[in-house]
Amino acid sequence: MGRFAKLTGILALTTALAGPALAATELSMWYHGAGGDSAERDTFARIIKEFNESQSDWEVKLQAFPQIAYNDAITAAAVAGKLPDIIDVDGPIMPNWAWSKYMQPLPIPEEKFAKFLPGTLGHWDGKLYSVGLWDAAVAMYARKSVLEENGIRIPTLDKPWTLEEFDAALVKLKDSGKFDYPLDLAMNDKGEWYPYAFSPFLQSFGGDIVDRSTYKTAEGALNGEAAVKFGNWWQSLFERKLAPGTSQDTADHDTGFLEGKYALQWNGNWAALKPLDKFGDDMLFLPAPDFGHGPKIGAASWQLGISASSEHADGAAKFIEFATQDKYLAAFSNAIGLIPATAEAAQMTENYKDGGKLAVFYDLSAKQALVRPVTPGYVFAAKEFRKALSDIADGADVQDTLDAAADAITADIEKNSGYGH
Repeated sequence: MGRFAKLTGILALTTALAGPALAATELSMWYHGAGGDSAERDTFARIIKEFNESQSDWEVKLQAFPQIAYNDAITAAAVAGKLPDIIDVDGPIMPNWAWSKYMQPLPIPEEKFAKFLPGTLGHWDGKLYSVGLWDAAVAMYARKSVLEENGIRIPTLDKPWTLEEFDAALVKLKDSGKFDYPLDLAMNDKGEWYPYAFSPFLQSFGGDIVDRSTYKTAEGALNGEAAVKFGNWWQSLFERKLAPGTSQDTADHDTGFLEGKYALQWNGNWAALKPLDKFGDDMLFLPAPDFGHGPKIGAASWQLGISASSEHADGAAKFIEFATQDKYLAAFSNAIGLIPATAEAAQMTENYKDGGKLAVFYDLSAKQALVRPVTPGYVFAAKEFRKALSDIADGADVQDTLDAAADAITADIEKNSGYGH
């Protein structure tokens, strides 16, 4: 018995000493939301906590950065070879990071995301690199009473406004004399909003930021006949005082629709609850107009991926699979108001379930959404597009401005050997 007790003691000591070797492997995760929406951070913290408690192999540790500094932090870390295991990435930026070897394809069968909205899945070079826990959609804010009072048809997903109908509605609303402007486009927001919110107008006219058939040029897409037609109409909005221009005050955009300064507002689902609370059943969220080539809105928001230098891609993939469960997609939607990535998750939310206050946005995202050009060159092209639209709104010659933007984008593509296309 004494020898057995001694052996038991040795085994216990050996097990105790072996403990650290069996400890969970740390997975570093970087996130862009420091100083932003606390509900979003709290939801991420909850998911990380529950993942860490659900198994003993991996422990995710989160580091948050201010959004304005996040992309620069990723670039610097990539140069220094110090990228984290898990990163979040804005959907249209992802192809650039994949091409730049910041990221690796997800080691997760794509079938697992078969039910996800298309805009939540980030592809590059035929491979899935990132997946989003939500998406966002834009709609035309309107009040039923205002449209009916002015004899304007209420459009539907199946029968949106045509260019002629939409333009005539704007003129009629202006002529009513009841509004500072008939339409608010949020021209004050000169960042990613311009390509996200306005390039779908161009695409509905039949143009684009780049030629998506090859991704090797912007010639013909950004400065061809369809694009010039769009540019002329775009400029006319400001010449005819149908929308406030680039000098719009941010406060006016934030409160103008609520205060009745604007009859219509082009805005996203993230801002929808305030007008709903104020106008109730009078509030409408209408589909994008069809400018000739089908109605279109932007797609793709922030998504999760794995860095190219991660030595623990298997663990990072397990976390991403865990985080993309329907219950967490619903939790994010309930916390921050954005669109759940699956129909099943939508039914688990208050706002996006059948009959929910914001259910229309899920349908808009499913039926009208178009991702921004899927190319590493988008980062450069988006800046040129923003400048061109701003200049045209301010009165610059449409053809010359679009030619200059197309030339600059094409030169950048050539300088970078086609960005791998």
